[in-house]
Amino acid sequence: MTTETTVATPERPAGTAEDAGTAAAPRRRRPAAPVTAGINEVRLVGRVAAAPEERTLPSGDRMVSLRVVVDRPAAGRGERTSRRRVDSVECAVWQSRTRRCVIAWRPGDVVEVTGALRRRFFRSNGGAVASRVEVEVATARVIRRSAVG
Repeated sequence: MTTETTVATPERPAGTAEDAGTAAAPRRRRPAAPVTAGINEVRLVGRVAAAPEERTLPSGDRMVSLRVVVDRPAAGRGERTSRRRVDSVECAVWQSRTRRCVIAWRPGDVVEVTGALRRRFFRSNGGAVASRVEVEVATARVIRRSAVG
C-alpha cells in the first residue's frame, strides 16, 4: 500500500479543488537552505568625516580609527524632510597594510570599507569598563579624492 501526499506550495496551496479526487504524484520538496549561525558583513560607501587618527593602545596594539558618513536613503512613505539625513559610523583598522592605506585619507574623500560589526571593551581613563560598537575594517579603498586639501 502506498500513500500519496501533496505538499502545499505558494503555487498550489493544500486542500484546493485541484487536490480533490485526484491521485496526483507526490510533489518534491525544495531542499532547505543551509542554516547559518549568522552573517556579520558590513559594506559602507561614504565620506571620511575627519582625518583618521592612529593610536597605540596600552596593550601595544596599533590601530587607526575614523568616521565614515553615509547618506540615508531618501525619505519614504509620506516622510517629508528638507534636511539631508546621514549616519556617522565609527570604524577601526587593525591590519598594518590597511592602516597604512587609511591613514592617508583626507576629510571629504569618498571611500568604501568592508568588514564586520564588533563590540570592543576597554577601560576608560577613570578605570571603568566601557565599550563601543564599530566596524572592524578588513578592506578599504578610495573611490574619489576630496577636492579640498
